[in-house]
Amino acid sequence: MTTGTSEITIIGGGVVGLSIALGLLQAGRRVTVLDGSDEDFRASQGNFGLVWLQGKGSDFAPYAEWTRDAVAAWPGFAAMLGEYSCSDLALDQPGGFEFFTDPAEFEDFAAALKRQQTHLGNGFSHEVIHGDDLRRSHPEIGPDVAGATFSALDGHVNPLRLLRALRSTVLQLGGQIRSDAQVTAIAPAPGGGFKMSLRNGGQCGTERVVLTAGLGNTPLAAQLGFVTRVRPQRGELLITEKLADRLPFLSSTIRQVDEGGVQIGGTKAEAGPDDSETLDVVAGLAQHAVTVLPALADVRVVRAWGALRVMSPDGYPVYARSPRHPGAYLVTCHSGVTLAPLHAGVLAEWIDDTSNAPDLEAFDENRFAISDAA
Repeated sequence: MTTGTSEITIIGGGVVGLSIALGLLQAGRRVTVLDGSDEDFRASQGNFGLVWLQGKGSDFAPYAEWTRDAVAAWPGFAAMLGEYSCSDLALDQPGGFEFFTDPAEFEDFAAALKRQQTHLGNGFSHEVIHGDDLRRSHPEIGPDVAGATFSALDGHVNPLRLLRALRSTVLQLGGQIRSDAQVTAIAPAPGGGFKMSLRNGGQCGTERVVLTAGLGNTPLAAQLGFVTRVRPQRGELLITEKLADRLPFLSSTIRQVDEGGVQIGGTKAEAGPDDSETLDVVAGLAQHAVTVLPALADVRVVRAWGALRVMSPDGYPVYARSPRHPGAYLVTCHSGVTLAPLHAGVLAEWIDDTSNAPDLEAFDENRFAISDAA
């Protein structure tokens, strides 16, 4: 069965795809989002929910600047989504810590933040706090913590409420979301635009197409002449029972969600397309959490899961236009939550190539070809 032609089709209905759809709808475009099946890997349903600047782009200034702008835009973005969806995203930006038990890793990260500070100037601030000084201000921190860094700009959000709010807002703005619509093939249409084939046997057309399908981007990207190939990186997470008292800090590996449970994470494993949790890794997560905050030793873990990050070859976002097929775009990143305000804002101007469009040349996939040539 063939359905009608959309002005712009977003392939991928996670946080990245829905954020871009929102921005394009606000720019007056007619947008259809094709979401995959429940069996697909879905980073939007398994992430940590951080709105985080600390450490981002220390060796790549454009990413540091892009992330800084996104973090600054989050309060207004959350307020706008809250108005449309009548939902509280539980955004909180109290500042965040990175804790270290290895002195060498602590020194390396402090040096990285110094480089990030050079890139961002007054747009970024951070502290480097050695262990004894840290425990004087936070006596609850364990004795084996070598030190921590802190940035007042960091925060977190409820990622599942964000996903729900994005879907609701896209629909309210007149967008269409088609579920269980997995695209298996895409090709230029004879009269212009693109024709897409779906796994259920259906077909649909579009004038322009944006690939935001995460790990599902690779086969479709190749069909449109893109060279970027993403890889999965597994992260594993724990969540504890709900606690009556609030944690005295937020960190990138330990955070208390708004419902009261403590979420523990931070692992990175090149395990291929395997999102299962592993006993040795989750045991290591629990040990790290207790080392940082010994009071967690008696708290019960109620859930554990694994999820796959979407990683480009160098780990940075890709914003690319197809060199062979005008009207086709590729967007991929592993920081979809943090970058959501920009994906729902100025990225629409980049897709429309307006006079106000941001300069995203640094994020083009040509950098991979240049790297290979070098």
